Amino acid sequence: MESVNSSSSTTFNSVEAEESIAEESPEQWFNEQFENLLPKIQERWPDLAKQTLEATKGSLDDLINVISLHSGKNSFGVQEQLEEIFQSATHTTKGLANSLKPLEQQLEDLLDELNSTLRPRIEKPVRKRPLLAIGIAAGIGVLFGILIGGGRRN
Repeated sequence: MESVNSSSSTTFNSVEAEESIAEESPEQWFNEQFENLLPKIQERWPDLAKQTLEATKGSLDDLINVISLHSGKNSFGVQEQLEEIFQSATHTTKGLANSLKPLEQQLEDLLDELNSTLRPRIEKPVRKRPLLAIGIAAGIGVLFGILIGGGRRN
């Protein structure tokens, strides 16, 4: 049983291949993603109490042992099922990231457009009348200071 446990952290090669966890070991990735993976783990093994699963939070090997003891399956079978859950979560995350790329590009384009159109409109009056701009900024600062600091006086 010890040989299965000692090899469990090195057999997640398929999960390691994913870009999102390429820099991390599977154990580190598991620790960071545990809260997100917990519902899927509970879905796969509904007989296990949430507290029992949470007690293993620090260790992937402990989770494999607890699940194998409660389910009657060997550690290798449990490990394969956990790998499926991890891969599913990784693919879901990658799909979400890929769907956000067009939105990110669109936002970047809008910010560039705003920078190119709005910035000259703001800079031109400030360059023409710098003292007026400083006076307005100071006045706004004083007003905010009075509003924010007003609640502190007795």
